[in-house]
Amino acid sequence: MEFEFLNSRDFISECKFATARSSGPGGQNVNKVNSKVELRFNISESKLLTEQEKANLQSKFLKKISADGFLIITSQVFSSQLKNKETAILKFNKLLNNALKPEKIRKKVKLSKADKENRLKNKKVVSDKKSLRKKITDIF
Repeated sequence: MEFEFLNSRDFISECKFATARSSGPGGQNVNKVNSKVELRFNISESKLLTEQEKANLQSKFLKKISADGFLIITSQVFSSQLKNKETAILKFNKLLNNALKPEKIRKKVKLSKADKENRLKNKKVVSDKKSLRKKITDIF
């Protein structure tokens, strides 16, 4: 099964947006305009995710999920509310895609005898090179 990247547009209908005063750029405008955007997504009530995906997201985002069960993503980089909203959506999309991408199963590889010997020879060369850099203490 091949992983299909999720489109954030599908999830926008399930997201709630809130704005607040930002601490970012904007000079005096920062004190007057709500440019900080907060994206809130309730993982457990999502209709687009399977139960397995919900459990996976909740385990991966323990620190990002609030007490009421919302995944919260904020953006306050720009002085424009629209740009901050776009940035929050991009962050959300990237987080979901990375979290839901299946992990590759690691295959154990046994090294050949020649590979082991080459590795040990290289380690010995480096060790000798470093030992030559040490100061020689006077024995006399």
